[in-house]
Amino acid sequence: MHGPDGSAHPLTGRGQTLPLNIKSGKTNEKNAERRVRVVVAERNPFVISALREMLECDGRFDLLGAVHSGAQFLDLAATTKFDVAVIGWKLADMDGADVLTEVQNRQLGVRITVFSNDHDIGILKQCVRLGAQGYCFQFDDPPVIFETILAVAHGRICIPYIDINKVNDTPLSRLTVRERELLAVLSDGWTNLQIATRTGISENTVKYHLKNLYDKLDVRNRAMAVALYSSEKSRPSKSPIG
Repeated sequence: MHGPDGSAHPLTGRGQTLPLNIKSGKTNEKNAERRVRVVVAERNPFVISALREMLECDGRFDLLGAVHSGAQFLDLAATTKFDVAVIGWKLADMDGADVLTEVQNRQLGVRITVFSNDHDIGILKQCVRLGAQGYCFQFDDPPVIFETILAVAHGRICIPYIDINKVNDTPLSRLTVRERELLAVLSDGWTNLQIATRTGISENTVKYHLKNLYDKLDVRNRAMAVALYSSEKSRPSKSPIG
């Protein structure tokens, strides 16, 4: 893990395609055996260029290729052997959560470090829940980025400091049983009148409960609440360690 001071501490158990330039392995074979094979998925070509320069100058890494979209990365993961993938949180066609979910659904068995430019702790928690083995920020110093990639490539988990007990905290996890039931019937398309009739309360009481529900979920309306509910229900949960 990265400690509160920003240093990385490995935790055991923790559109358009750029030319892939897949290396044959016959050139400089001894060096290739020692190098960590990396692929990159990132929508910003400037970020790809910077990563490419950093990795190639370091000497411990072999950058096999770089793509812009999640679909391209998933195809690459199914056909190319590499040690670790470095993926941006926002790709050309999907976000990192979608990519991590597809990796699980397709049982690709690849090790992934998310390379994010967003300091939102919610994104970090989501990545850990969805099985990312590493997480670092684009504004981290190169040694932190290198150490994260190396740790993940060697079978460890390396993420910034986080309270593991709170990793599974989501907006939905803070709801009461009654509030979850209310959200479920909202997603089934029930109107306020239907809810009131079937639960034996007034429409005004239903509106009161809905307001409390929206406040807890930090959303403004029914559509946003249902979208959040559907998103959380469609993504598999995964233990952060092991």
